Amino acid sequence: MRKYNDIGELFTDFRRINSMSQSDFAAALEVDIRTVQRWENGATLIKSEKEEDIVMLTLLPYQLIRNLNASVPIPTFYDFSLRKYALNELDDSLPEASWFKTNLEKATRRIRTLDHESDIDYLERYMQFHKKIKRNISEVIKESTRLLPEMNLIITDDSGYYSGHSLIFPIKEKTYERIRSRDMDESELTLDDLIHPKQIKRPIYFGFDITADCNDNIFYIAAHLMRILREKPDKDYLYCAIPFRYDNFHVNEELGLEIIWEGEKGVNQYGLEMAPRFQEGNFRDFLKK
Repeated sequence: MRKYNDIGELFTDFRRINSMSQSDFAAALEVDIRTVQRWENGATLIKSEKEEDIVMLTLLPYQLIRNLNASVPIPTFYDFSLRKYALNELDDSLPEASWFKTNLEKATRRIRTLDHESDIDYLERYMQFHKKIKRNISEVIKESTRLLPEMNLIITDDSGYYSGHSLIFPIKEKTYERIRSRDMDESELTLDDLIHPKQIKRPIYFGFDITADCNDNIFYIAAHLMRILREKPDKDYLYCAIPFRYDNFHVNEELGLEIIWEGEKGVNQYGLEMAPRFQEGNFRDFLKK
C-alpha cells in the first residue's frame, strides 16, 4: 500500500496507472483541464456534488475520496491492485482465518441483497475494469441473485455508498467440471450454466467475485457468507473459486480449500504479480472445529 496525503497524489497515480492525461481525465468528468490541475496541485478541493461522478468514473472507494478531499486531509493508505484502503500499514493484510472464526457472530446492517436497478450497472463496470471481462454478464448476475439472494450481496459504508460485494453463482455440475478442467473460462458463464441449488444433488457455489474496499468490510461479507453456509441444511455442498487477489487466495487456503490448478503468473496493470488458481472444498470442517 502507498500512503496518500492529499487528493492530488491519488489522482496523479490513477492517471498514470490508467494512461490518462489531465485533459483525458477532465473530459471524462466534463470539467475544465484547469480544474483538474487545481485539484492535483492542491489549490482547490472537489465540490461535494462532483465526488460521486469521480467515484463512478474511477471506481475508487468513496471513503478514500472523502478522506483526502478535505480542508485537513486524513492520510490514507491505498492499494490500486486490490482496491483497498487502510488508515495504517498494519491493516494491509487480511487477518488469519482463525480470527474470522473467533469473530464470526459479529455482523453489520450495511449488507443487503443486490438491487437490480441501482447495483448491476456499477458491478458490470467493475467487472470490465478490474477483472477485464469484456462481455456483458449483467443477466448472469441478476439470475444468480434471484436464485441465491442471500449470497449475492452489496456492503455499503456508513453513508450508504458502495463498499464491496459478493457474487456467488449457483452452477450446474457440468459447468463446474468444465471450469475445473480448464475447458471453460469463468468469463464465459451464461444463464444456461446456472441452476437452483435445490435442483442439484450436491449444490455447487461458484465464488465469482468477493471484494471490499477495506479489511473490515471484507470480514463482514466473509462472516455473513460463512454463517449462511453453516446454517444450510444440506452440508454436502461444494464451494469453488478462481481468486486472483493474493489475500483472498491465502484466506481460502486457511479455510480448507484445495488448490486444483494454478494458472500462468503475470503482472497486472498495477505491477502486481497475479496467478489464477482454482480452489474448491467445503467449509464444514472449518466451521465445526
